[in-house]
Amino acid sequence: MSPPRPSPPSAALTAFMRGVERRAAVLAELQAGDAAAGDAAVEAALFAFPQQADTLPMRAWPVRFWALLLTAPALQKRVAVAVPLDATDRLAELGAGPRAAVLLQLAAGLDEAEAAEVMGISVAGYRLALAQAVTEDGAALSQQQAWQRLREQVHMRVRLLPPPRMQRLARVREAALHGETPQLPAGAPSGDAVPAGPRPHRRLRGVLWGLLVLCVLAFAATFWWPFPGFDPLGLSQASRAGAAPADGRVEVEALAAAAPAATHYDAANALLLHPDFEQLAHPAQAAVAEDLAFYSWLVARDAAPADPMLPPLAPVAEQESLDDVTDGSDGSESDASAL
Repeated sequence: MSPPRPSPPSAALTAFMRGVERRAAVLAELQAGDAAAGDAAVEAALFAFPQQADTLPMRAWPVRFWALLLTAPALQKRVAVAVPLDATDRLAELGAGPRAAVLLQLAAGLDEAEAAEVMGISVAGYRLALAQAVTEDGAALSQQQAWQRLREQVHMRVRLLPPPRMQRLARVREAALHGETPQLPAGAPSGDAVPAGPRPHRRLRGVLWGLLVLCVLAFAATFWWPFPGFDPLGLSQASRAGAAPADGRVEVEALAAAAPAATHYDAANALLLHPDFEQLAHPAQAAVAEDLAFYSWLVARDAAPADPMLPPLAPVAEQESLDDVTDGSDGSESDASAL
């Protein structure tokens, strides 16, 4: 009994997949940075989408298809560009999330609400991702001008998609619509085949076990040496016992008498190491240094404010003139009494 033939695809599903395959190819290429990796992700999404579309309303098809495409592992990272020439080459400087936010609007043609639903974030978060992704570049272009230039280059890629890629995507689309299984490229392993993993390093494992055994034997030899008379390292108990006195005495040897410290330094070095070297080097200032406490008190007294309870002191010159006047008056009185 032959298996039942799948029902023919609906016209709506055929038109939808035909309309998104070109945009999907450009989005996947710019998201992954490689056309081959992007086309492989698009082919996988085209084969998986018809089964999911049967259980969804038509208005949910765009969100489900683009979300299915972005889950491809190849689109989670991007091949770096050595020298960015176009505005689309600078997409490699963005992370996978901001880059997908830009391409969902420019390449997929979704509005902000649909793009935010595809990425599973809010509309405010999607707008923030766009603002962080498209910034002013070094060419003196504003954010709006940079966005417009990037939009024109993405749309040009969609219009000028190479015919060989379009033909291959068309064949994949027809095969997916008719329920055919995806064909693996030549040389690729089948799904049932187990990939050959790295062979265990049995030789290295044997070497490690051998080194472990040697370490254990060397440790045991420090306590028990099976070859008497041959002890190049002095590890046996007999060698250690021969190194000590037979009667167990402890030998004590007096140290040599220490030479006086003065023999190591001459008079010049002794002067330099003197604790009062600064005072000895300036004998003229020795008197000042000895009366430093008195001079400090004198400076502090002159700097302190005058006590208001004490009478003001007359200057020295004025005091001397008063003394002269006093002496003169005393002389006059004495002269008058003499007369």
